Amino acid sequence: MSNGTFDFNAFITESRETLLNPKSYFSTMKATGGITEPLIKAVIYGTIAGIIYLIWSFLRIGAYSGIMGGAVGVMVFIYAIISAVIGLFIGAVILLVISSICHGSTDFEANLRVTASVMVVMPVAALLSFTSVLSMYLGAIINLGVSAYTLWLLYNGVVEALKGNSGTAKLVCYVLVGIMALFLVIRLLSPVPRIY
Repeated sequence: MSNGTFDFNAFITESRETLLNPKSYFSTMKATGGITEPLIKAVIYGTIAGIIYLIWSFLRIGAYSGIMGGAVGVMVFIYAIISAVIGLFIGAVILLVISSICHGSTDFEANLRVTASVMVVMPVAALLSFTSVLSMYLGAIINLGVSAYTLWLLYNGVVEALKGNSGTAKLVCYVLVGIMALFLVIRLLSPVPRIY
């Protein structure tokens, strides 16, 4: 993707490489080229996730189905797109702090591009969100797995693309996984009743 145009075929290839071979992808990722490309990526990932949530709500099997059914799904679709755009910039700032801690690049655009690439997990998380309806415990464990994989992508982005210190990046990721696991245990020990 270059020259001010968005190449959808390159986007699909990059998304697949990010998910399946993050070390290789992030080691060759462009750190410059403007914010338009990462913004388009975030909107596409948010739209795909929103469509999946919308389908789950219409089928009444997703976490966002319920009494209002499809109406909630439409709002979740819109929310997914808006949260992807807002999340891109907030995530880039958080990643900038993490990269700084790891003595990596503090260039905002590079951090924005890594964040946009890591957002490839949004549609995957949306696809697996129906598991929380099957079982709260299964949904929570799968959510933890998706979050841990997101941190693995983030680790590769910090080390390979942003040239951060590998040991420090591992430590930061371990701390974040520990915090997520703690919240999972708290959630599972004090379940909140749901109304469907």
